[in-house]
Amino acid sequence: MTAIKRLAGQTAIYGIPSVLGRVLSYLLVPLYTSVFKPGAYGTVGVFYAYTSFLMVILTYGMETTFFRFNEQEKDKRKVFSTGMISLIISSVFFLCLVLSFSGDIARWIDYPYHPEYVRWFAWILSLDALSAIPFASLRAQNRPARFAWVKMTNITINIVLNLFFLVLCPFILNHYSEGFMGHIITHVYLPNWGIEYVFVSNLAASAITLIMLLPQITAIRWKINSGLWKKMLIYTFPLIFAGMAGIVNETFDRLLLRYLLPKDISTYQVGVYNACYKISILMTIFIQAYRYAAEPFFFAQAKEKDAKEVYAKIMDYFIIIVSLIFLGTMLYLDDFIMPMLVRSKEYWQGRGVIPVLLMANLFLGVYYNLSIWYKLTGKTSWGAWLSLIGAIITLILNFWWIPLSSDHLIYSYYGSAWATFICYGVMMILSYLIGQKYFPVKYNLGKFCGYLGLSVLLYAISVIIKPDLSVLRVGFHTILLLIFAGTVYIIEKPRLSTIIKI
Repeated sequence: MTAIKRLAGQTAIYGIPSVLGRVLSYLLVPLYTSVFKPGAYGTVGVFYAYTSFLMVILTYGMETTFFRFNEQEKDKRKVFSTGMISLIISSVFFLCLVLSFSGDIARWIDYPYHPEYVRWFAWILSLDALSAIPFASLRAQNRPARFAWVKMTNITINIVLNLFFLVLCPFILNHYSEGFMGHIITHVYLPNWGIEYVFVSNLAASAITLIMLLPQITAIRWKINSGLWKKMLIYTFPLIFAGMAGIVNETFDRLLLRYLLPKDISTYQVGVYNACYKISILMTIFIQAYRYAAEPFFFAQAKEKDAKEVYAKIMDYFIIIVSLIFLGTMLYLDDFIMPMLVRSKEYWQGRGVIPVLLMANLFLGVYYNLSIWYKLTGKTSWGAWLSLIGAIITLILNFWWIPLSSDHLIYSYYGSAWATFICYGVMMILSYLIGQKYFPVKYNLGKFCGYLGLSVLLYAISVIIKPDLSVLRVGFHTILLLIFAGTVYIIEKPRLSTIIKI
């Protein structure tokens, strides 16, 4: 239990920047959906989809590789320096290449009049890639407080700049344009810019983050260990493909929507889908915080005799939490979450994809738990194969379901949502079945199916029985949530004191 308590504590600390950052950044969603039309907001979604894909290529699995070799090698500084220098070389090469051909790249991705977007994101990607190993080093050193502080600073700067450019500057120009403040604002603010300020704010935050990580970066030895580097590349090579395929599963649907739908509606549809995708806030917050803590924890715990028993217990607690998040989000979606996060009802037409995407992300979280088997056993090629299978499913179903047609019952972004659901479901099941062969862990499948099934059943009841009066509806949904919590209490009562301690 001591190990599980340590994981829970670190998840909580890593969750501080994730929770606060996500909450604060999701407060920007009402701003974006008020200031930008779905078409403009769709452009933001498209560029961040490209960013997610390219970020995997630029970091090429070095974070996971760093954890693996940091546990194996006695000279920790040698591992850090080798990984860091490798990322510096690749990031500088990428930056020079993109800056040299930014105009051609902008035309290729169908934004010929905005090569500056390409240049800005080249800088963002390079700066973020250089931050990857220093952040991983903080996690490996069990320094979650420092990690949280830097992450939180990044998020705060990004949000403050967004609010400054998109809210404060227009307000001052509209009300005090002739005054002293109005005169100052005209020197730093361009009224014809919109989403440009979203990108510039991100760039500034990434630059300041890298500066804050300089104490870690300057500690490297400016000499790459060629033998260790080769071993690290051999280990990380399959992870590159796993990561690329994983990003295809996570974000490529927005790019496919952009290019498979008719041009007059494609960016609009991406904007609606992107706004609804962000409603899975609590699920993604928890899974992200959990992953930050879990990966180094799993590698360290592997040395213990009871490691597999610990992994199984962790899965039990994980399922309880994500099932509760799914149910709570869906029960209070219409009365609280959508009105607070998505101000313009123009985006609400995509509401139907939210339960599908929530459950898909739940499957992804379970997959992250299960995937430890191929990382611990060194069989990282299986990670690549599993992600590749998921990517193939994603691409086939998106190409099939996205195009608008009267023959399709599922179309546009609904097709993308269901493709994501099926993709992660298949990856989760395959990872469990293959993992039991190479690294058998006695997961409690009864609890997994029971808690998950109960949350879906209670949500289905809330859809069938839906009082018109808001107060009655919220009360009824609260009763359903208490039924789930009460069931967990009854089943987990023998271990309740342990859970409370954790």
